[in-house]
Amino acid sequence: MQNLQYYQKSFFRNDWKSSISVFLIALPLCLGIALASGAPLFSGLISGIIGGIIIGILSGSEVSVSGPAAGLTMIVATAIKDLGSYQGFLVAVILAGILQLFFGYLKGGRLSAFFPDSVIKGMLVAIGLVIILKQIPHALGDDQDYEGEFEFEQVADGQNSVTELIRSFVDFNYGAVNITIACLVLMLVWNILATKKIKFFQAFPSSLAAVALGIGVNQMYEIYKPEYYLGNSTIHMVSVPLFKTIGDFTSTLISPDFTFLTNTKIYTIAITLAIVASLESLLSLEAADSIDTEKRISSADKELKAQGIGNILSGLLGGLPVTSVVLRTSANVYSGAKSRTSSVFHGILLICSVIFIPTILNKIPLASLAAVLLMVGYKLANPEVFKKVFKEGYNQFIPFIITILVVVFKDLLWGIAVGSLVGILFVLRTNFDNAITSIREGKNVLIKLNKDVYFMNKSQIKEILINLKDGDDVFIDGTKAKFIDHDIFSILLEFKKNAKLRNIEVDFKNINRNNRENINQFDDNLSKK
Repeated sequence: MQNLQYYQKSFFRNDWKSSISVFLIALPLCLGIALASGAPLFSGLISGIIGGIIIGILSGSEVSVSGPAAGLTMIVATAIKDLGSYQGFLVAVILAGILQLFFGYLKGGRLSAFFPDSVIKGMLVAIGLVIILKQIPHALGDDQDYEGEFEFEQVADGQNSVTELIRSFVDFNYGAVNITIACLVLMLVWNILATKKIKFFQAFPSSLAAVALGIGVNQMYEIYKPEYYLGNSTIHMVSVPLFKTIGDFTSTLISPDFTFLTNTKIYTIAITLAIVASLESLLSLEAADSIDTEKRISSADKELKAQGIGNILSGLLGGLPVTSVVLRTSANVYSGAKSRTSSVFHGILLICSVIFIPTILNKIPLASLAAVLLMVGYKLANPEVFKKVFKEGYNQFIPFIITILVVVFKDLLWGIAVGSLVGILFVLRTNFDNAITSIREGKNVLIKLNKDVYFMNKSQIKEILINLKDGDDVFIDGTKAKFIDHDIFSILLEFKKNAKLRNIEVDFKNINRNNRENINQFDDNLSKK
């Protein structure tokens, strides 16, 4: 009962507004991703509805939002083509969901702990930059590329993010530009007035006001400036399938063809979907926790189970694979979401809008939605984030920058993979640099093992020993090292044997191998034999 009261309070205070913002963003993305995947247009909406309502209820996060993912577009398109049947592909989606359930019960969510913080920050900034790069063409009226494509290389029109940007500036649409500018100005002014505690501007979402303005301006074009009117081409507008009755809506649902269970390709596709979708969901979950204003820690295992159930249902009802999505999650948080009711209500809005008001939705210019997304992109890629990470040192800044570059100029999964590898290398380097310290005071030298040492510390200990001077008085302390690798022990033993040749006096404290053999047990003459 207490939880119900919390969610009711959260919904009426904040979450109804954020759910509208997420709904406005999710609608064209669901349609665009379905189009890019070579799937039925309505399949994207099915997965968006399931991601919002079902996964929203079961999610391990209070602010994460799920739906069809742009990162799976190429995998889905290739799988449908290889199988030659969308109904067959749905079987793979169901199997992938079952695998995700197993991942969750096997505590597979622990993998999320292996993504360095610098990489998560880089991913968020990179997503912001990609949003800006991809939405500027829509803001200028160049809508040849579909909504929801985030890879650098664009499949739809053979362009890439840079060439598309150049083309959009060369051949822009005055009507779209005017709508974008008007919507951006409205949202900026709206947010300023909201920060001044003016209740109306705090209560009503600026994104909805911007979309309403976009519809109004475009309708004015039709009457007073026909050459600027965008509604005479579906390319520039949201394009939702029209249903006359609820029966028409349910008749579009596609059932999986389970005869494809005999096709071995199904299992390879299912495993691929399960792994990639799980990784993307875990990444989004980490991102959600990093920007959550309540600073809550989400359950990664619970999230994997929720994603598994969501994909099973999506496959059964004819939808695309579902993951937690960084863009929608970020838009949710930056719109003020405090609980999962925002995600759930955005799913309810999706299903109600496509049934009851599709004609109104189809009056929304993509330019007005581009303005909303540009605001989200700027919040994610705020220059202050660069300054903050730079101050944290190069071991944080370099993986951060590399993640950004690879995400922007390749795609999300490659960016995370390369960024994480670089981040882990820096962590290992920092760890090994701090494992052994050497302090000199005149002829007296203290060599201290600050933690467990492994064979990868060999070069460091060798360098320290080589740099000792003849006649030094050396004390080597291994008190803090519970484990000393065989290679390190052997190097120290060899040094003990040869120290007198350099007139070096050496004492050892707690230098043990296998917690049994102490280096002081080895007589110099014995070790020479």
